[in-house]
Amino acid sequence: MFLRLVHGVADGNSSELPDLYGEVTDVRHPMATPEHEPLTSRRALREHFTVPPEVRESLPKRSVVDVVVHETADPEVIVAEFAYEFTLPDDSRSKVPCVFVMRVRDGQIIESRDYIDPIRTYTARGDLDRLLASLRKGAS
Repeated sequence: MFLRLVHGVADGNSSELPDLYGEVTDVRHPMATPEHEPLTSRRALREHFTVPPEVRESLPKRSVVDVVVHETADPEVIVAEFAYEFTLPDDSRSKVPCVFVMRVRDGQIIESRDYIDPIRTYTARGDLDRLLASLRKGAS
């Protein structure tokens, strides 16, 4: 499930991603900037993964690299380290390190903590000004 998720995100298959999750979920992005509420349903995840076509076309190509999956004492839970590697318009590459802690039950993700470096994400997408604006707005 983890690999289907991260490769689906990298490939832009956003319409298929919500079906990887249970109807009731608890998905959190503790490092998200700006902060946002936990995603607690498949419907909320559908909204989260919906990217307008004009935005999707402007995003740099990305792939999943450096995957290391750690099994835990709980057979439902994994800890996965990886990076999204963005290919920028000048053909340079930028890596965004991530760690996901996921619980999968009956073939569906029911809980996840997705730790994604927000500064590197916004930088790799060429959207650092948006991050800075959201930080300024939050500080005022």
